[in-house]
Amino acid sequence: MQRIREAIVVEGRYDKNTLSQVVDTVILETSGFGIFKREEQLILLRRLAEQRGLIVLTDSDGAGFVIRNFIKGSIPAGWVKHAYIPDRYGKERRKRTPGKEGKLGVEGMEPAVLLEALRRAGATFLDETAGAESSGRTITKADLFADGLSGGPGAAEKRRALLKALDLPEHLTANALLELLNTLLGWEGYRKILGELEQK
Repeated sequence: MQRIREAIVVEGRYDKNTLSQVVDTVILETSGFGIFKREEQLILLRRLAEQRGLIVLTDSDGAGFVIRNFIKGSIPAGWVKHAYIPDRYGKERRKRTPGKEGKLGVEGMEPAVLLEALRRAGATFLDETAGAESSGRTITKADLFADGLSGGPGAAEKRRALLKALDLPEHLTANALLELLNTLLGWEGYRKILGELEQK
């Protein structure tokens, strides 16, 4: 069990149960779209985000991104980190049929996948020493444009290929991708993966 400084918000109680077996921190649930109607819940999330940081960990389907974007628009950006689980198709054991998009949610992910998603988001693991600081320049929107990943013909296909190579969900926006690339890869790693994709 890994101790994490930030609080984590997930969609439902099954997500919370799964995650609580992997990490030791405050885990809150949105009750799905219930968060849209609960101002007191948003106040609590804001307070936790300000005091210790908040990680949003929703499913990688369309509904998960609606909830994520609502939270993103309700809490100052500097207080929130975003963890993304990869697109994995299948069905959770407790369900009779797969979800609408056929993807596994947080509750269906293996512990190692959840930990990796949290690491990629920049979670603060209290039992580990801080990782090396990233060096060099940051990746910008202009870089994404220049590399054909936004704003031009074929950009969507290139972006999908990059997301697949990084094992990230397909619903990721260009802005979220940019944030993750800087957190996850840095400039050198970004150039390397683009080179590998061009060789395929």
